[in-house]
Amino acid sequence: MSQSDIKKTAQKRMQKAIDALLNGLAKIRTGRAHAGILDHVQVEYYGSMVPVSQVANVTAIDARTLNVQVWEKPMAAVVDKAIRESDLGLNPVLAGETLRVPMPALTEDRRRDLTKLVRAEGEDAKVSVRNHRRDANEGLKKLVKDKEISEDDERRGQDDIQKLTDDFVKKIDELISQKEDDIMTV
Repeated sequence: MSQSDIKKTAQKRMQKAIDALLNGLAKIRTGRAHAGILDHVQVEYYGSMVPVSQVANVTAIDARTLNVQVWEKPMAAVVDKAIRESDLGLNPVLAGETLRVPMPALTEDRRRDLTKLVRAEGEDAKVSVRNHRRDANEGLKKLVKDKEISEDDERRGQDDIQKLTDDFVKKIDELISQKEDDIMTV
């Protein structure tokens, strides 16, 4: 493995940490309705667990209401039950093949709790990025030990990886700040 391969691998892994953070942040409710909030809710469909989006069309009617249009009438009750039992605290209203999911307003205390959760998700992403930096630096040290690169090249490589790490940490901080602003906006 070359020095550039190590850097590319580190960058890909750090990007995956950002993607995981975005996925985690999408699950955190901001008080506004968006179709992605039900992405992690699973329903049983012919013996296997699938996301709601694979058995229904989820759309936001307005800022406080989701509309879930199931494709098969018997699935409406199953989707209703799955949404109620999820950790989102939502209570859908079933009307034939359509579910209306009103989003309850968040209290100030709940908003603060959610911002703590957002910060924790962000910290996990930062730890992941730092672990990838460590792995990349160990790869560089191995190349020096095997005499494939010089110590000066190792130093330059470590500087490049540190810059990469700083960029990803900055991106994580921006994502956290945006999500906190969304949560705290009434």
